[in-house]
Amino acid sequence: MSLPNYTPLNYRIWHYTYLTFCGLVFFFLIAPLFVILPLSFNAEQYIHFSAKMLALDPEGFSLRWYEDMIFGTKNPWGLATKNSLIIAFFATIGSTILGTVAALGLSSRHMPYKAAFMALLISPMIVPLIISGTAIFFFMAKVGLAATHTGIILSHIILGTPFVVITVTATLTGFDHSVTRAAASLGSNPVNTFMKITLPLIMPGVISGALFAFVTSFDEVIVVLFLAGLENTTIPIQMWVGLREQLSPTILAVATCLIIMSTLILVSAELLRRRSERLRGINR
Repeated sequence: MSLPNYTPLNYRIWHYTYLTFCGLVFFFLIAPLFVILPLSFNAEQYIHFSAKMLALDPEGFSLRWYEDMIFGTKNPWGLATKNSLIIAFFATIGSTILGTVAALGLSSRHMPYKAAFMALLISPMIVPLIISGTAIFFFMAKVGLAATHTGIILSHIILGTPFVVITVTATLTGFDHSVTRAAASLGSNPVNTFMKITLPLIMPGVISGALFAFVTSFDEVIVVLFLAGLENTTIPIQMWVGLREQLSPTILAVATCLIIMSTLILVSAELLRRRSERLRGINR
């Protein structure tokens, strides 16, 4: 958006300096992506820019590492992908349900000690993961859920629920409760009111929270390091092991897919946020 013609010179200088600074920061943050993306198409088995790649020779590029990621028979990527999807799917469902219920309770004007409960619910985001991982490991080992999908799913529900609580609580801010009171005056019970009125209005926030919970579970490393066994390896753990033991461009192919997935999720979350604002009349 261009500045008006009557804008003072000093403000113009500050405005364009600020935009330039923001652009440099943005470039600094995404610069590593410009290295990972092309290297994932390297035709050679070493992670480097070959002479053919630098010369833009088509022979220097290949999809072999993406094929190895999907169809490779002597690597555990298939099992890791399956485990990550299963764990993230069920963890997202659990986090979404618990986080939505908690956010509805926190938004009630009859809820006492809201600040204390909110601090307790978002504490997994504040406490260092190494401490959370240690505590979760000892608990899961005590109840016999270590090295199981169930234990990892439950731990990821703990880590993902705060994201759902925050997004749904933000969606409920400014929520017009007159519609729910009108439904109650017309004889609607609380469950019917929630399913047909409240839930459709807060659905963008619920979906946004679910997306963040999914990403949190899919990318989580530290807690899985404590809990995972040989049959519970996830993609982040496999990437971490691969960086230590067998450095292969397949890792870059997987990283590229994760970058694309994360970008799509962030774009979806932003679109849902804008839709939520339109539904609540904040931004038309």
